Amino acid sequence: MNLTRWSARLPGTQRRGAVPAARGKAGDVAAPAAATTSGIAIGGTGLPPALHPGQTPLTPGREPSVRGVLRLLPALIAVTYGPSHRVGFVNDAYTAVFGARDTGAPAREALPELDELGLLPLMDQVHRSGKPRTVKARKVTWSEDSALTRQGYFTFTCTPVQGDDPDPERRGVLVFAADVTDQVQSAERLRESERRLHETAVTLQRSLLPQQLEQPDDLRVAATYQPGGTDAAVGGDWYDVITLGAGRTAVVIGDVMGRGVRAAAVMGQLRTAVRAYARLDLPPHEVIQLLDGLASEIDATQIATCVYAVHDPSEGRLSYASAGHPPILIRDPDGTVRRADEPTGPPLGTGGWIHTSGSIPLGPGCTAVLYTDGLIERRDEDIDEGVAALTRALAGATGSPQVICDRLMRALGVTSEHDDDVAVLVLQYPDHTGTDAELFRNASLELLGGVEAAPRARAFATGVLASWRFSLELTELGVLAASELIANSLKHGTPPMRLRMRRTDRRLIIEVTDGDDHLPRRRRAEPADEAGRGISIVATIASAWGSRRTPGGGKAVWCEFALPD
Repeated sequence: MNLTRWSARLPGTQRRGAVPAARGKAGDVAAPAAATTSGIAIGGTGLPPALHPGQTPLTPGREPSVRGVLRLLPALIAVTYGPSHRVGFVNDAYTAVFGARDTGAPAREALPELDELGLLPLMDQVHRSGKPRTVKARKVTWSEDSALTRQGYFTFTCTPVQGDDPDPERRGVLVFAADVTDQVQSAERLRESERRLHETAVTLQRSLLPQQLEQPDDLRVAATYQPGGTDAAVGGDWYDVITLGAGRTAVVIGDVMGRGVRAAAVMGQLRTAVRAYARLDLPPHEVIQLLDGLASEIDATQIATCVYAVHDPSEGRLSYASAGHPPILIRDPDGTVRRADEPTGPPLGTGGWIHTSGSIPLGPGCTAVLYTDGLIERRDEDIDEGVAALTRALAGATGSPQVICDRLMRALGVTSEHDDDVAVLVLQYPDHTGTDAELFRNASLELLGGVEAAPRARAFATGVLASWRFSLELTELGVLAASELIANSLKHGTPPMRLRMRRTDRRLIIEVTDGDDHLPRRRRAEPADEAGRGISIVATIASAWGSRRTPGGGKAVWCEFALPD
């Protein structure tokens, strides 16, 4: 813009070739004659003369005065000259904010606010280079009167004046400050609204996850969840730990693809369904099969992956079934990491697939890690590379389950800015030694020889419970429960039969297995009935009881007694 050839073309004005240079008023800084440059050219005393009394910049028949127009602009304007930035002009808007300013003095003295805002070094650059510079949304505080203080935000643009003049004393800088308070406050309100929405979304997501994980007798468990990104959409990652009885524990982790309320709703329904199916004590592949059908009924457009696993401390194995989910990783005590790769079926909701269960050793001293794909998946890497990185990180990860969770998250670079939700579930099967070895004990007996196995089993149970130093009352109850379970198995079951007894620091578990898959049920026995009372007696004297089908065919019937504190 060349102010020596200013023509606003406002109503009532006539276009003229140029605004004549004129002498400045008293107090204006003297400057050389006008020159048109690549920057703003302001001639004479630095700006055209002031208006005559009674005239305005827009008086019909008069070319608008540059000084008059700049003086009435709502933006804050100041013009300086020379390397010391001697003040040549400030408009009314500038003085309304910062107060009256004298011309002729260096800006560092006459315009101290520019120094406080850090603009003087920027003005030096503009003066030397002849190129404009801008700083955005600087906070400014000013007093309108003795009792009122205001704050606002201004974007300052420094533009060269006669920027190609070889004489540095004739070169100047025009400081233009636009009030952007409304924009800044609107942006702050938007950020605050987004922050609240994000917090609400994360609260919703966490409320759909277990508030406190169940802690089984034989396992130490911890989990962590990191929401993805900073947007307000909830994710579909979920996990759970479910105690099944008889010392067995089910763990599950899943991921509903996508984000938003729909994904969260599907996730919540699947998690609830898993807990219900787990209470049936079904094999892992049957649970996944039921979830597959349910997922297609809930929302056929949503795809979900899931892995469901059951740990049995008596067998030292982890049975699992996977629906398109990343593999479980097992760390042995020596640091070796194994992958539970097979079998894996398609994601939930696809239908038409017969899922199967797999099994992997998980003995004392081992650690298992279940996770969602957000932990290992990166846009610029193959997912196998992510699994390999997690394997390396797990090989060197030691400590409690929570410590391992945190270490894996750090090792894989998961932060609050991660663009995908991440859930990690870690379970450890401790190797009990010392005093713990006395609290965690196992004993078993093969039931051979038909009905004559019953007295041998009662004698075995009596000796085991006595060696475990239980009270006389608990020993008698345990022997009675074992007798009833054995009698039920001998009458209704088929070989092979086995009695298993286990104690933990919290309970005594008695379990009888046989080769028949017909599950017993508790029923009301009439006074004349000679049978049907065994399970009722067990249910009455024990803290809990249950039954399940075993993977190789057959069933297991168990009961447990809570130990006194």
